Amino acid sequence: MNLFLIRLLFIVVVAVTCYVIQPFGRSQDLDAGIGALLGAAIVVFEWKLRTVSLKRLIGAATGSILGICGAYLFALVIRDSVPAGKTQSFLQILVMLLMAYVGLIVGANKGDLLNLAALGGIFGGEKQGKKSYKILDTSVIIDGRIADIAETGFLDGIIVTPQFVLRELQLVADSADSLKRNRGRRGLDVLQRLQKMATLQIQIVEDDFPAIREVDLKLIELAKLYEGKIITNDFNLNKVAQLQGVEVLNINELANSLKPIVLPGEIMKVFILKEGKEYNQGVAYLDDGTMVVVDNARKMIGKTIEVSVTSVLQTTAGKMIFGKWDERAFTRTSVTVPAVTPSVSSTAVPSAAVPGALAETKPQP
Repeated sequence: MNLFLIRLLFIVVVAVTCYVIQPFGRSQDLDAGIGALLGAAIVVFEWKLRTVSLKRLIGAATGSILGICGAYLFALVIRDSVPAGKTQSFLQILVMLLMAYVGLIVGANKGDLLNLAALGGIFGGEKQGKKSYKILDTSVIIDGRIADIAETGFLDGIIVTPQFVLRELQLVADSADSLKRNRGRRGLDVLQRLQKMATLQIQIVEDDFPAIREVDLKLIELAKLYEGKIITNDFNLNKVAQLQGVEVLNINELANSLKPIVLPGEIMKVFILKEGKEYNQGVAYLDDGTMVVVDNARKMIGKTIEVSVTSVLQTTAGKMIFGKWDERAFTRTSVTVPAVTPSVSSTAVPSAAVPGALAETKPQP
Protein backbone atom coordinates (compact mmCIF):
# COMPACT_ATOMS: atom_id res chain seq x y z
CA MET A 1 0.00 0.00 0.00
CA ASN A 2 2.85 2.39 0.82
CA LEU A 3 4.50 1.71 -2.56
CA PHE A 4 1.20 2.39 -4.31
CA LEU A 5 0.87 5.77 -2.59
CA ILE A 6 4.47 6.68 -3.44
CA ARG A 7 3.92 5.82 -7.10
CA LEU A 8 0.69 7.77 -7.21
CA LEU A 9 2.39 10.76 -5.59
CA PHE A 10 5.17 10.57 -8.20
CA ILE A 11 2.64 10.69 -11.05
CA VAL A 12 0.84 13.64 -9.46
CA VAL A 13 4.13 15.54 -9.00
CA VAL A 14 5.11 15.03 -12.65
CA ALA A 15 1.64 16.13 -13.81
CA VAL A 16 1.69 19.27 -11.63
CA THR A 17 5.22 20.15 -12.81
CA CYS A 18 4.14 19.89 -16.44
CA TYR A 19 1.02 21.96 -15.63
CA VAL A 20 3.11 24.79 -14.20
CA ILE A 21 6.11 24.75 -16.57
CA GLN A 22 4.24 23.79 -19.79
CA PRO A 23 7.30 22.06 -21.37
CA PHE A 24 5.40 20.87 -24.45
CA GLY A 25 4.02 24.27 -25.46
CA ARG A 26 0.38 23.20 -25.18
CA SER A 27 -2.37 24.26 -22.85
CA GLN A 28 -1.86 23.68 -19.15
CA ASP A 29 -4.42 20.88 -18.98
CA LEU A 30 -2.95 19.09 -21.99
CA ASP A 31 0.60 19.39 -20.66
CA ALA A 32 -0.59 18.05 -17.28
CA GLY A 33 -2.20 15.05 -19.00
CA ILE A 34 0.99 14.33 -20.96
CA GLY A 35 2.98 14.60 -17.73
CA ALA A 36 0.65 12.12 -16.00
CA LEU A 37 1.12 9.65 -18.87
CA LEU A 38 4.90 10.04 -18.65
CA GLY A 39 4.81 9.47 -14.90
CA ALA A 40 2.65 6.35 -15.36
CA ALA A 41 5.05 5.02 -18.01
CA ILE A 42 7.98 5.53 -15.63
CA VAL A 43 6.12 3.68 -12.85
CA VAL A 44 5.37 0.76 -15.16
CA PHE A 45 9.04 0.66 -16.21
CA GLU A 46 10.10 0.64 -12.56
CA TRP A 47 7.62 -2.15 -11.77
CA LYS A 48 9.06 -4.30 -14.57
CA LEU A 49 12.61 -3.69 -13.35
CA ARG A 50 11.76 -5.24 -9.95
CA THR A 51 11.49 -8.70 -11.54
CA VAL A 52 14.89 -8.43 -13.24
CA SER A 53 17.91 -9.98 -11.53
CA LEU A 54 20.83 -7.89 -10.35
CA LYS A 55 23.10 -9.48 -12.94
CA ARG A 56 20.80 -8.41 -15.78
CA LEU A 57 20.54 -4.87 -14.40
CA ILE A 58 24.31 -4.49 -14.20
CA GLY A 59 24.70 -6.02 -17.65
CA ALA A 60 22.06 -3.70 -19.13
CA ALA A 61 23.63 -0.61 -17.54
CA THR A 62 27.11 -1.59 -18.74
CA GLY A 63 25.84 -2.31 -22.24
CA SER A 64 24.02 1.04 -22.41
CA ILE A 65 27.11 2.97 -21.33
CA LEU A 66 29.26 1.20 -23.91
CA GLY A 67 26.59 1.81 -26.54
CA ILE A 68 26.45 5.53 -25.78
CA CYS A 69 30.26 5.73 -25.95
CA GLY A 70 30.18 4.02 -29.33
CA ALA A 71 27.41 6.37 -30.47
CA TYR A 72 29.55 9.38 -29.55
CA LEU A 73 32.38 8.12 -31.74
CA PHE A 74 29.95 7.55 -34.60
CA ALA A 75 28.55 11.07 -34.07
CA LEU A 76 32.05 12.51 -34.56
CA VAL A 77 32.35 10.65 -37.86
CA ILE A 78 28.89 11.84 -38.96
CA ARG A 79 29.70 15.44 -38.03
CA ASP A 80 32.83 15.44 -40.23
CA SER A 81 31.28 13.56 -43.16
CA VAL A 82 27.70 14.91 -43.32
CA PRO A 83 26.96 18.62 -43.84
CA ALA A 84 25.39 20.43 -40.90
CA GLY A 85 21.65 20.45 -40.93
CA LYS A 86 18.61 18.40 -40.07
CA THR A 87 20.03 15.24 -41.68
CA GLN A 88 23.14 15.38 -39.53
CA SER A 89 21.14 15.92 -36.34
CA PHE A 90 18.76 13.09 -37.23
CA LEU A 91 21.61 10.67 -37.94
CA GLN A 92 23.37 11.54 -34.69
CA ILE A 93 20.18 11.03 -32.63
CA LEU A 94 19.37 7.80 -34.51
CA VAL A 95 22.84 6.36 -33.93
CA MET A 96 22.71 7.27 -30.24
CA LEU A 97 19.31 5.60 -29.77
CA LEU A 98 20.35 2.56 -31.78
CA MET A 99 23.61 1.98 -29.92
CA ALA A 100 22.00 2.57 -26.52
CA TYR A 101 19.18 0.14 -27.34
CA VAL A 102 21.51 -2.56 -28.68
CA GLY A 103 23.82 -2.18 -25.68
CA LEU A 104 20.86 -2.41 -23.30
CA ILE A 105 19.44 -5.59 -24.86
CA VAL A 106 22.77 -7.39 -25.36
CA GLY A 107 24.02 -6.42 -21.91
CA ALA A 108 20.83 -7.65 -20.25
CA ASN A 109 20.96 -11.00 -22.08
CA LYS A 110 24.63 -11.55 -21.27
CA GLY A 111 24.33 -10.29 -17.70
CA ASP A 112 23.66 -13.79 -16.37
CA LEU A 113 27.23 -14.70 -17.29
CA LEU A 114 28.61 -12.24 -14.73
CA ASN A 115 30.14 -13.71 -11.57
CA LEU A 116 29.22 -11.13 -8.95
CA ALA A 117 30.32 -13.40 -6.12
CA ALA A 118 33.94 -12.76 -7.11
CA LEU A 119 33.49 -9.10 -6.15
CA GLY A 120 32.59 -10.02 -2.56
CA GLY A 121 30.82 -7.62 -0.23
CA ILE A 122 27.13 -7.10 -0.99
CA PHE A 123 27.48 -9.25 -4.11
CA GLY A 124 28.51 -12.31 -2.14
CA GLY A 125 24.91 -13.39 -1.78
CA GLU A 126 24.65 -13.96 -5.52
CA LYS A 127 26.73 -17.09 -5.08
CA GLN A 128 23.79 -18.88 -3.50
CA GLY A 129 21.72 -18.58 -6.65
CA LYS A 130 24.37 -20.10 -8.87
CA LYS A 131 23.34 -23.21 -10.80
CA SER A 132 19.84 -23.00 -9.40
CA TYR A 133 18.16 -22.91 -12.81
CA LYS A 134 16.25 -25.99 -13.91
CA ILE A 135 15.19 -26.05 -17.57
CA LEU A 136 12.09 -28.03 -18.55
CA ASP A 137 12.07 -30.23 -21.63
CA THR A 138 8.98 -30.68 -23.79
CA SER A 139 8.72 -34.39 -22.99
CA VAL A 140 8.76 -33.86 -19.22
CA ILE A 141 6.06 -31.18 -19.47
CA ILE A 142 3.78 -33.48 -21.47
CA ASP A 143 4.53 -36.36 -19.07
CA GLY A 144 2.96 -34.39 -16.20
CA ARG A 145 4.78 -36.01 -13.28
CA ILE A 146 6.90 -32.89 -12.81
CA ALA A 147 3.86 -31.11 -11.30
CA ASP A 148 3.41 -33.85 -8.70
CA ILE A 149 7.10 -33.65 -7.81
CA ALA A 150 6.87 -29.86 -7.45
CA GLU A 151 3.87 -30.13 -5.14
CA THR A 152 5.85 -32.33 -2.75
CA GLY A 153 8.50 -29.61 -2.35
CA PHE A 154 11.41 -31.60 -3.77
CA LEU A 155 11.86 -29.11 -6.64
CA ASP A 156 13.58 -25.83 -5.79
CA GLY A 157 15.29 -23.00 -7.61
CA ILE A 158 14.03 -21.19 -10.71
CA ILE A 159 12.12 -23.32 -13.21
CA VAL A 160 13.01 -22.07 -16.69
CA THR A 161 10.65 -22.62 -19.62
CA PRO A 162 12.21 -21.51 -22.93
CA GLN A 163 10.06 -19.81 -25.53
CA PHE A 164 11.01 -22.37 -28.19
CA VAL A 165 9.67 -25.15 -25.93
CA LEU A 166 6.37 -23.30 -25.67
CA ARG A 167 6.24 -23.01 -29.45
CA GLU A 168 6.82 -26.74 -29.78
CA LEU A 169 4.05 -27.42 -27.26
CA GLN A 170 1.71 -25.17 -29.21
CA LEU A 171 2.49 -27.00 -32.45
CA VAL A 172 1.74 -30.33 -30.76
CA ALA A 173 -1.50 -28.95 -29.30
CA ASP A 174 -2.59 -27.74 -32.77
CA SER A 175 -1.74 -31.04 -34.47
CA ALA A 176 -4.30 -32.78 -36.67
CA ASP A 177 -3.64 -36.03 -34.82
CA SER A 178 -6.01 -36.30 -31.86
CA LEU A 179 -3.45 -38.16 -29.73
CA LYS A 180 -0.76 -35.51 -30.25
CA ARG A 181 -3.31 -32.76 -29.73
CA ASN A 182 -4.36 -34.16 -26.37
CA ARG A 183 -0.74 -34.56 -25.31
CA GLY A 184 0.05 -30.96 -26.21
CA ARG A 185 -2.97 -29.63 -24.35
CA ARG A 186 -2.05 -31.68 -21.31
CA GLY A 187 1.43 -30.12 -21.41
CA LEU A 188 -0.07 -26.62 -21.45
CA ASP A 189 -2.31 -27.56 -18.51
CA VAL A 190 0.74 -28.81 -16.59
CA LEU A 191 2.51 -25.47 -17.15
CA GLN A 192 -0.53 -23.58 -15.85
CA ARG A 193 -0.57 -25.86 -12.82
CA LEU A 194 3.09 -25.10 -12.15
CA GLN A 195 2.54 -21.35 -12.48
CA LYS A 196 -0.22 -21.45 -9.85
CA MET A 197 2.10 -22.95 -7.22
CA ALA A 198 3.08 -20.24 -4.76
CA THR A 199 6.25 -22.04 -3.68
CA LEU A 200 7.61 -22.31 -7.24
CA GLN A 201 9.20 -19.62 -9.36
CA ILE A 202 8.54 -20.02 -13.09
CA GLN A 203 10.53 -17.95 -15.59
CA ILE A 204 9.83 -17.89 -19.33
CA VAL A 205 12.96 -16.82 -21.19
CA GLU A 206 13.24 -15.43 -24.71
CA ASP A 207 16.74 -16.75 -25.33
CA ASP A 208 16.96 -18.60 -28.62
CA PHE A 209 19.67 -19.99 -30.87
CA PRO A 210 18.60 -19.43 -34.49
CA ALA A 211 21.64 -21.27 -35.87
CA ILE A 212 20.47 -24.50 -34.13
CA ARG A 213 17.30 -26.17 -35.39
CA GLU A 214 16.94 -29.12 -32.99
CA VAL A 215 15.13 -28.31 -29.75
CA ASP A 216 17.29 -30.74 -27.76
CA LEU A 217 20.50 -29.00 -28.82
CA LYS A 218 18.94 -25.61 -28.00
CA LEU A 219 18.17 -26.87 -24.50
CA ILE A 220 21.78 -27.93 -24.05
CA GLU A 221 23.07 -24.52 -25.15
CA LEU A 222 20.57 -22.77 -22.88
CA ALA A 223 21.70 -24.93 -19.95
CA LYS A 224 25.31 -23.93 -20.65
CA LEU A 225 24.29 -20.26 -20.79
CA TYR A 226 22.43 -20.34 -17.47
CA GLU A 227 24.69 -22.96 -15.86
CA GLY A 228 21.55 -24.91 -15.02
CA LYS A 229 20.21 -28.44 -15.22
CA ILE A 230 17.83 -29.97 -17.74
CA ILE A 231 14.80 -31.84 -16.44
CA THR A 232 13.75 -34.50 -18.95
CA ASN A 233 12.71 -38.11 -19.43
CA ASP A 234 14.23 -38.39 -22.91
CA PHE A 235 16.97 -41.04 -22.89
CA ASN A 236 18.79 -39.65 -25.96
CA LEU A 237 18.81 -36.08 -24.65
CA ASN A 238 20.13 -37.41 -21.35
CA LYS A 239 23.14 -39.04 -23.03
CA VAL A 240 23.93 -36.13 -25.37
CA ALA A 241 23.75 -33.60 -22.52
CA GLN A 242 26.05 -35.68 -20.33
CA LEU A 243 28.58 -35.93 -23.15
CA GLN A 244 28.64 -32.12 -23.36
CA GLY A 245 29.03 -31.68 -19.61
CA VAL A 246 25.45 -30.54 -18.85
CA GLU A 247 23.76 -31.91 -15.73
CA VAL A 248 20.46 -33.71 -16.31
CA LEU A 249 17.64 -34.65 -13.92
CA ASN A 250 15.87 -37.66 -15.43
CA ILE A 251 12.31 -38.25 -14.19
CA ASN A 252 12.41 -41.92 -15.22
CA GLU A 253 15.57 -42.52 -13.19
CA LEU A 254 13.91 -40.85 -10.21
CA ALA A 255 10.86 -43.10 -10.58
CA ASN A 256 13.05 -46.22 -10.83
CA SER A 257 15.00 -45.26 -7.72
CA LEU A 258 11.76 -44.94 -5.73
CA LYS A 259 10.57 -48.46 -6.56
CA PRO A 260 10.61 -50.96 -3.67
CA ILE A 261 13.77 -53.01 -3.25
CA VAL A 262 13.32 -56.75 -3.71
CA LEU A 263 16.06 -59.21 -2.72
CA PRO A 264 16.55 -62.74 -4.09
CA GLY A 265 14.81 -65.32 -1.94
CA GLU A 266 11.91 -63.12 -0.89
CA ILE A 267 8.34 -64.35 -1.31
CA MET A 268 5.87 -62.05 -3.02
CA LYS A 269 2.30 -62.35 -4.25
CA VAL A 270 1.67 -61.48 -7.91
CA PHE A 271 -1.18 -61.78 -10.39
CA ILE A 272 -0.12 -63.66 -13.53
CA LEU A 273 -1.41 -61.55 -16.38
CA LYS A 274 -0.07 -63.11 -19.55
CA GLU A 275 2.31 -65.65 -21.05
CA GLY A 276 6.05 -64.95 -21.15
CA LYS A 277 8.43 -65.19 -24.09
CA GLU A 278 10.19 -68.31 -22.88
CA TYR A 279 8.68 -71.75 -22.39
CA ASN A 280 6.29 -72.13 -19.44
CA GLN A 281 6.78 -68.53 -18.26
CA GLY A 282 4.18 -66.17 -16.86
CA VAL A 283 4.36 -62.38 -16.65
CA ALA A 284 3.00 -60.22 -13.85
CA TYR A 285 3.24 -56.50 -13.00
CA LEU A 286 3.58 -54.73 -9.67
CA ASP A 287 1.58 -51.63 -8.78
CA ASP A 288 4.42 -49.36 -9.90
CA GLY A 289 4.65 -51.07 -13.30
CA THR A 290 7.65 -53.30 -12.59
CA MET A 291 7.60 -56.47 -14.70
CA VAL A 292 7.85 -59.79 -12.92
CA VAL A 293 8.79 -62.84 -15.02
CA VAL A 294 7.83 -66.10 -13.29
CA ASP A 295 9.03 -69.56 -14.35
CA ASN A 296 6.60 -72.51 -14.35
CA ALA A 297 3.62 -70.12 -14.11
CA ARG A 298 2.11 -70.38 -17.57
CA LYS A 299 -0.79 -72.52 -16.34
CA MET A 300 -1.60 -69.97 -13.61
CA ILE A 301 -2.58 -67.09 -15.95
CA GLY A 302 -5.42 -65.16 -14.37
CA LYS A 303 -4.58 -66.27 -10.82
CA THR A 304 -2.70 -64.81 -7.85
CA ILE A 305 0.18 -66.95 -6.66
CA GLU A 306 3.20 -66.71 -4.36
CA VAL A 307 6.55 -66.69 -6.12
CA SER A 308 10.11 -66.80 -4.88
CA VAL A 309 12.39 -64.04 -6.26
CA THR A 310 15.45 -65.47 -7.98
CA SER A 311 17.13 -62.33 -9.38
CA VAL A 312 16.61 -58.62 -10.09
CA LEU A 313 17.80 -57.00 -13.33
CA GLN A 314 18.22 -53.22 -13.60
CA THR A 315 17.93 -51.97 -17.20
CA THR A 316 17.79 -48.51 -18.79
CA ALA A 317 14.05 -48.94 -19.26
CA GLY A 318 13.45 -49.90 -15.63
CA LYS A 319 13.70 -52.82 -13.25
CA MET A 320 12.78 -56.45 -14.01
CA ILE A 321 12.21 -59.12 -11.37
CA PHE A 322 12.63 -62.82 -12.09
CA GLY A 323 10.94 -65.38 -9.90
CA LYS A 324 9.97 -69.02 -9.74
CA TRP A 325 6.72 -70.68 -8.80
CA ASP A 326 6.95 -73.93 -6.84
CA GLU A 327 4.10 -76.09 -8.06
CA ARG A 328 4.74 -78.82 -5.51
CA ALA A 329 4.46 -76.43 -2.58
CA PHE A 330 1.24 -75.09 -4.09
CA THR A 331 -0.12 -78.63 -4.40
CA ARG A 332 0.73 -79.50 -0.80
CA THR A 333 -1.04 -76.42 0.51
CA SER A 334 -4.06 -76.63 -1.77
CA VAL A 335 -4.87 -80.40 -1.51
CA THR A 336 -6.43 -81.40 1.85
CA VAL A 337 -7.02 -84.98 3.04
CA PRO A 338 -10.54 -85.45 4.52
CA ALA A 339 -10.58 -86.73 8.10
CA VAL A 340 -12.11 -90.18 8.70
CA THR A 341 -14.41 -90.30 11.71
CA PRO A 342 -15.50 -93.69 12.97
CA SER A 343 -19.25 -94.26 13.05
CA VAL A 344 -21.01 -96.62 15.49
CA SER A 345 -24.26 -98.22 14.36
CA SER A 346 -26.48 -100.72 16.10
CA THR A 347 -27.29 -103.57 13.77
CA ALA A 348 -29.42 -106.56 14.57
CA VAL A 349 -27.58 -109.85 14.51
CA PRO A 350 -29.60 -112.52 12.80
CA SER A 351 -30.22 -115.50 14.80
CA ALA A 352 -28.78 -117.69 12.15
CA ALA A 353 -25.47 -116.12 12.78
CA VAL A 354 -25.52 -117.27 16.41
CA PRO A 355 -24.00 -120.63 16.96
CA GLY A 356 -26.41 -123.33 17.97
CA ALA A 357 -24.47 -124.14 21.07
CA LEU A 358 -25.08 -120.68 22.39
CA ALA A 359 -28.80 -120.54 21.58
CA GLU A 360 -31.18 -120.95 24.49
CA THR A 361 -34.09 -123.33 23.83
CA LYS A 362 -37.25 -123.56 25.78
CA PRO A 363 -37.94 -127.07 27.17
CA GLN A 364 -41.01 -128.78 25.88
CA PRO A 365 -43.64 -129.65 28.41
